[in-house]
Amino acid sequence: MEKSVALVLSSGGARGFAHIGVIQELEKQGFCITSVAGTSIGSWIGGIYAMGQLDYFTESVCSLNRMEILNLMNFTLNTHGVISTERAFRKMEKEIPDVLIEDLRIPYVAMATDLVNRKEVAFTSGSLYKAIRASIAIPAVITSVQECDRVLVDGGVLNPLPIKQVYRNPGDILVAVNLYGTDNEREKQRSLNGSVFNGTLHDIPDKITMTGNKKITLSSNGNRQSLNYISILKEMVGLVLQSNVDNALEMYQPDITIHIHKDSAKSFDFHKAEELIEKGRIEARKSLEFYRENSMIHQIEREPTRA
Repeated sequence: MEKSVALVLSSGGARGFAHIGVIQELEKQGFCITSVAGTSIGSWIGGIYAMGQLDYFTESVCSLNRMEILNLMNFTLNTHGVISTERAFRKMEKEIPDVLIEDLRIPYVAMATDLVNRKEVAFTSGSLYKAIRASIAIPAVITSVQECDRVLVDGGVLNPLPIKQVYRNPGDILVAVNLYGTDNEREKQRSLNGSVFNGTLHDIPDKITMTGNKKITLSSNGNRQSLNYISILKEMVGLVLQSNVDNALEMYQPDITIHIHKDSAKSFDFHKAEELIEKGRIEARKSLEFYRENSMIHQIEREPTRA
């Protein structure tokens, strides 16, 4: 029997290609996606899906090699970012014309952050590509979308997993895809019998030591990793985003949460599209199996005992 799904897709850079695999697996297993909300790469994949162009988009991104992807990244000296997305969006718009969000086949929300007014912005109407451009504009990295009274950047700054914003029909299953997964999510799900609560701080290094000009982190399992200033900044931002995602999952507790490990790919590993799509399929399969097992257990528990 087909079940309807309200789908929420998190931010997370190139790992977001796993969203494609998740969508493919949901549909393969008979789920009907009736609405989608996304932040950053989640807004991009979700928007393409809502247009009905995911198959074409998937074929296109899987055909690109590392050099072709670099050519689509227009490096600039703009004070609002070092990478412009204009070249990539011109190519995409040539192949898949822009549409109005209100004309999409299912309800759609893209999250951005307004730096001037310091608040979230939920795009539910207007140009789809403008909404996506704003939602993926990583501050100081990808150029922002500027308007007369606001500067729009990546929605992940304030809301990397927009569960509250997704439109839900009565009876919809809430499915969230978390691109900041860690090693212990599934174990915690099992121990809590299906409830969602995610650790945030378990993988913070226990100790930092100085070796020459480098800082070496010693993790709880003894692994050593060199950190320079850029990687420290990236780790700090990643930790904040992961914490925000964990808080959203704890607060709203989706029916199904699909975790993609945060180390599956770096933010700009877009050349790993096929690998990440398959990762999404695999993790979706595991989570759906876990959901069905729990549903069966709860159903048995609710059935009256016969004398």
